[in-house]
Amino acid sequence: MSGHSKWSTIKRQKGLNDAKRGQVFTKLANAITIAVREGGGSGDPASNFKLRLAMDTARAVNMPNVNIQRAIDRGTGKAGGAAFETVVYEGYGPGKVAIIIEAATDNKNRTTPEVRGTIEKNGGTFASPGAVSWMFTDVGMVTVAKDGKSLDDVFEAAVEVGADDVEDVGDSVEVYTKPADVEKVKNALAEKGFNVQSAELFKKATTTASITDKAEAEKVLAFVEKLEDLDAVQKVYSNFDIPDNLLN
Repeated sequence: MSGHSKWSTIKRQKGLNDAKRGQVFTKLANAITIAVREGGGSGDPASNFKLRLAMDTARAVNMPNVNIQRAIDRGTGKAGGAAFETVVYEGYGPGKVAIIIEAATDNKNRTTPEVRGTIEKNGGTFASPGAVSWMFTDVGMVTVAKDGKSLDDVFEAAVEVGADDVEDVGDSVEVYTKPADVEKVKNALAEKGFNVQSAELFKKATTTASITDKAEAEKVLAFVEKLEDLDAVQKVYSNFDIPDNLLN
């Protein structure tokens, strides 16, 4: 089981507190804007797969429709505003865990030293592109609530609709797909009556770093959260594997 993946699920289940909600809305708005621009300027979710995923994520945390539309308009150029781009950083954290950071920024010259500084001030090492990305593979991930169903129930249904694998993460099951199949699998599982909590493109670790010491586990989780708290950072992926008793 991917410790980082389970940690992300635990945090999502805890929900957003009011202090972070505004920051999360800003990040989601940037993700929507970038999805529009990377989709050739299409603000139509029917023809823009990444935009549909970004909008679904925003609605899952009750982001107002007016905010979503404003972000779409910014992407199509109707609303003007700064030009955002996606930047990917790589490095190592405490315990030699590998990290990949996806950021959305309108000023790379500001964001790069901010990310590098956060990594290096918190026990990590900033690395060059390609240093750790080989330890991850791109997948689609659909998170399904068990709601009384067993892991086998979800597995059988997921494989039937084209998924590649599943992982048990407590009250939920993470269903892994090929990146292009994530939406198809999500919709098919929903049609079968499963409670789909989220669907996203994800970097899944193929090589993990086991963390069994409590103090080191706390350092790793604090390190990841500091990076996630940076305004420009959209997602942080890591290959840490922390036992359930420490995560919980």
